[in-house]
Amino acid sequence: MTPTNSSFVTEFILVGLTDLPYLRLPLFGFFLLMYVVTVLGNLGLITLIRLNSHLHTPMYFFLFNLSFIDLCYSSVFTPKMLINFTSKRNIISYRGCMTQLYFFCFFAISECYVLTSMAYDRYVAICNPLLYNVAMSPKVCSSLMLASYLMAFSGATAHIGCMLRLTFCGANTVNHYYCDILPLLQLSGTSTYVNELVVFIVVGIDIIVPSVTIFVSYGFILSSILRISSTEGRSKAFSTCSSHIVVVSLYFGSGAFVYLKPSSVGSMGEGKISSVFYTNVAPLMNPFIYSLRNKDIKLALRKTQSRRMF
Repeated sequence: MTPTNSSFVTEFILVGLTDLPYLRLPLFGFFLLMYVVTVLGNLGLITLIRLNSHLHTPMYFFLFNLSFIDLCYSSVFTPKMLINFTSKRNIISYRGCMTQLYFFCFFAISECYVLTSMAYDRYVAICNPLLYNVAMSPKVCSSLMLASYLMAFSGATAHIGCMLRLTFCGANTVNHYYCDILPLLQLSGTSTYVNELVVFIVVGIDIIVPSVTIFVSYGFILSSILRISSTEGRSKAFSTCSSHIVVVSLYFGSGAFVYLKPSSVGSMGEGKISSVFYTNVAPLMNPFIYSLRNKDIKLALRKTQSRRMF
């Protein structure tokens, strides 16, 4: 990812989330706390699933991968974001910028498809429980995860390949707190038509296809829940599904708001605020939403604690 001869810019300056000095310290503390909780929450979930054999099921296989992705995903840009709050001039090299962009795209896209796989897993478990062991066999689960990472690899490669062909000369101030596609396109000295077309196609596929699949799956799930005779059972299932749908809506909705609308200088400020939801809030919430009311996770936590005591 070394800059080519056509690129005269060797480094970029990241503007950050805000240029107001009095907000820097409070925001630093706020996002540092969020990052620490995100890392601890996802690492804790990964450890619990790894150490407890009764969690080695399809549902927790996907949750393990989701936690791993969230851990890596938040670490791609949050440390650099925190540095920006404490320094007057936040510089990132051309190579560092392209690397950050690649891994941001890779983990963001892979999360879309892991969330889709998790929704499909819940659909099969609730709507077709007798076929669950066949429909969600280890081979099927591995294939779904492999497909998720392949889609992420192809999408990230398409974005970074188009970005490397652009010329950057003169302006090098990125109006964002990390190297994102749209702010970088505004700095290019060459035509960005191909890049914008790739963004619309790739992001459109990676947002619309998973989100439609997820909401259709949960539609069938909710339909099955309504047929549950027990009021307590219905209430518990609704509570679980609604929390999942909130996280999915937050992640896909904020992503669609940023990437699937015409870009402008004025909208970059809105885009920065919206991006906080899918870059910081979603990785923070996922481990808690998918495990806080989960009896299996609570049991695993108790078993792990008892092992440490003895």
